Amino acid sequence: MKTLVIAEKPSVGRDIARVLHCSKDLHGGKEGKDYIVTWALGHLITLKDPEDYEKKYKEWKMEDLPIMPKRLETTIISKTGKQYQAVKAQIHRKEVKEIVIATDAGREGELVARWILEMANNKKPCKRLWISSVTDRAIKEGFSKLKDAREYDSLYKAALSRAEADWLVGINGTRALTCKYNAQLSCGRVQTPTLAMIGEREEEIRTFKPRAYYGIQTSAQGLTFTWKENKTGNSQSFDKEKINQQLKELSGLPLIIEKIEKKEKKISPPLPYDLTKLQEEANERFGYSPKETLNIMQRLYEHYKVVTYPRTDSSYLTSDLLDSIQERLSGCGTGPYKAYTRKLWNKTWKKDASFINDKKVKDHHGIIPTEEPVHLEEMGLEERKIYDLVVRRFLSALFPPYVYGETVIKAKVGQERFEAKEKVALEKGWKEVIKDEREEEDKKAFTIKEGEVFEEIVLNSVEGSTKPPLYFTESTLLSAMENPIKYMKNKEKNMVKIMGEKGGLGTVATRGDIIEKLFQSFLIEKKDREIHLTSKAKQLLELVPEDLKKPELTGSWELKLLKMEEGSMKRETFMAEIRQYTEEILKEIQAEEKTFRHENVTNKKCPQCGKRLLAVKGKNAKLLVCQDRNCGYRETLSRMTNARCPLCHKKMEMSKKGEEDTFFCICGYRERLSKFEERRRKEGAGVRKKDVAHYLKKQREEAKNTAYTPFAAALKELQEKGEV
Repeated sequence: MKTLVIAEKPSVGRDIARVLHCSKDLHGGKEGKDYIVTWALGHLITLKDPEDYEKKYKEWKMEDLPIMPKRLETTIISKTGKQYQAVKAQIHRKEVKEIVIATDAGREGELVARWILEMANNKKPCKRLWISSVTDRAIKEGFSKLKDAREYDSLYKAALSRAEADWLVGINGTRALTCKYNAQLSCGRVQTPTLAMIGEREEEIRTFKPRAYYGIQTSAQGLTFTWKENKTGNSQSFDKEKINQQLKELSGLPLIIEKIEKKEKKISPPLPYDLTKLQEEANERFGYSPKETLNIMQRLYEHYKVVTYPRTDSSYLTSDLLDSIQERLSGCGTGPYKAYTRKLWNKTWKKDASFINDKKVKDHHGIIPTEEPVHLEEMGLEERKIYDLVVRRFLSALFPPYVYGETVIKAKVGQERFEAKEKVALEKGWKEVIKDEREEEDKKAFTIKEGEVFEEIVLNSVEGSTKPPLYFTESTLLSAMENPIKYMKNKEKNMVKIMGEKGGLGTVATRGDIIEKLFQSFLIEKKDREIHLTSKAKQLLELVPEDLKKPELTGSWELKLLKMEEGSMKRETFMAEIRQYTEEILKEIQAEEKTFRHENVTNKKCPQCGKRLLAVKGKNAKLLVCQDRNCGYRETLSRMTNARCPLCHKKMEMSKKGEEDTFFCICGYRERLSKFEERRRKEGAGVRKKDVAHYLKKQREEAKNTAYTPFAAALKELQEKGEV
């Protein structure tokens, strides 16, 4: 008798197979003495399209809405149909008496497995593997703690209900908008509120009116003293006349040091990353999109096995991980991290450590290194950068707090208060590991004493003005999606709480995809790193039902799904409410009297249907697309590349000019592809000398703490030949 294990991805399946001693190759799996391991390719099953119920739905017509089958059915995804058949064959093998669900631990992972088992008409008993990393140790421990899969039935019901609700609202809302306005318009529970937040931010910026503010400063012994209003303690005033009057009254008066207060302060180390915080950091530091960061993390998790499960919304670790910390330090303690891990060697941590909180970890703990030894030389540059963020954040959490001394010097000029502050580092603590170049260096201690009088001081007026909020970037948009409370109209306590607990709009795993979808649908575009709404998006927000633009829609669903997980709400009740809600938004769309107008129509006609093409700007390309949603023709005019202009060093675009692709830059520089490749070969693959020098310096520094590697040997050989 054998046990069948179903993993979510081939890489994870092969890791489990190795641990369970399954070495015999099968079609879509591995087999051993006691176990058979097979895998999905993400989702193998999905909800049917409308036309799968009735052929008439293939043509989009308003009179056919709403589309509401009595029971939403699933179908096999055609692209991965062969793998489904392979999994199904293993499920029905006679010697298989039990099945272990080993898909990702969470709602979506549960749905992946349950849909497969349901489609295959499985009747065999199931157990559940729940792990957060795919190291040998984690897999062995997980198999020693298998649970009855029925304990996760409520999780499956919640996952299924959310998928069906998104289908009903998304399909019907999108078809209604598209048919009503004869344009490719779409709406959804997550994407529409995200667009609305971008629109609200743009409106804040558009209507912002700057206000000038004023203050007073003076200096003594190298310290800058700032005026503080006696009543409020504010250092700025919008009353220019008041400041000018004070300057006159205080002119010629001495600065008297009244009090010097010294305090020792601590800043606790940051917690390990959750996925959203990691995506934000990677976008700010390296310009990586959320989806790019997740893809890199998946490689580090599945291929290199050096980080734990990336799709987590928690920053805390659980107490059962305490015993594994030294092994994790051993795994990552090489190269630039060796000096830090040495300081932590043989140290122990208790359950009351700041980074341990069992109650705040639901599905997966924060992202940390695994026990697997890391080989940095095998990674690409992108992988090294992301791994570096993860490791340094993990190590810093284990270091003591940053301790500094803060001194506040209180003074008076006449009857007006002035203050100066000084900060001196006492113990670097975790800031040894994470050095923020944006921070000011700590200043040296001063010698001013209480009662000291400075007669000859110069009072200066300082001016500034209030600034508008910044446009969203991919990083700040992720943050707003995670915490959209500012954009909620209903700030009722339970609603705010559930949005905080469930992580806002979308999930850590889907937010990057949502942002990419908005780019691909030409609803948002990039100007440098800023995100802006397109004309299409601005009109869409005027046409879409008001309720669909609110983040609270997700909150209300999540409140009910949580009740479903806890067993206090029936799935049938929730789905009945969703069907009624779908009919309500359809009526609202149908009753709307506004119009949609394409503002980007060109004179060029579509070669397939003859209608005029629309000029659109994608995330990294400029295109012409057909305005007819049934045609689908698109043509790329130019695309942004990573190639740098030799004059201004900005990224160049590439377009087809004649028979050859041509690079062109915003500064006016142009260069044919053949000439670019020739220049690149001469200059060393297009890398600037400054970049090469910086890279080599970094490698030399790391080599002091790194073992001899083939990469180091190859680098040394190139240096000796004078090729780098």
